[in-house]
Amino acid sequence: MDRARFVQLVLVAFGLVFASFIVRGTTRLLAPYELAVLLSAPLLFAAAALLAGLVVLATLDATGIRPLE
Repeated sequence: MDRARFVQLVLVAFGLVFASFIVRGTTRLLAPYELAVLLSAPLLFAAAALLAGLVVLATLDATGIRPLE
């Protein structure tokens, strides 16, 4: 993976977090809180998983085990 792709994935992850908050906020206008959380949770978990994977890749790059290209 090259560094530009890494940066793109970081931006996608933060976009997913932002989208999760937007979905939760707008859903709360029309539906109960539990439904808003239920609809926004998959976006937030996807962002968390993506960020966790990127942290692992960054750690491997920093230690020199698997450098980014």
